[in-house]
Amino acid sequence: MSIELARKHLEKYGVADRIREFDVSSATVELAAIAVGVEGARICKTLSFKDEGGGCILIQTAGDSKIDNSKFKKFFGFKAKMLPFDEVEELTGHEPGGVCAFGVDKSRARVYCDVSMKRFSTVFPACGSDNSAIELTCDELFRVSEALEWIDVSKLPAGDK
Repeated sequence: MSIELARKHLEKYGVADRIREFDVSSATVELAAIAVGVEGARICKTLSFKDEGGGCILIQTAGDSKIDNSKFKKFFGFKAKMLPFDEVEELTGHEPGGVCAFGVDKSRARVYCDVSMKRFSTVFPACGSDNSAIELTCDELFRVSEALEWIDVSKLPAGDK
């Protein structure tokens, strides 16, 4: 089960005891916000994109942001293309609805944090299942997800900068 993969990874950083498991689904930003009890923007969604090298790119971003295709292409050098549903678990180790950057095979996945999350003192990424989350500061998220760098490839809803 991929929550165990995430838990093992988070144990290395001493934060696995902060994983929260819910009796309800947290598979979408909206459901996760209800389960956690915060605004949807504070949910850290991990989006999975095809990498031209055959692996994937995981971008952790604020729940209310969307990928800006022109920013993505400028940064990565190719057009953003989400992983097909049937490739998500194979490349990330996690099923859709529980995708996170914890415990992923770094030879197959490059992990980034998007600056859209820096508005918040803490965010809530999933932990490998569709009913889990962990509260982390942005600095903790960057460190425990072993992200390569902070990037700006998203856009926020109008009026929320």
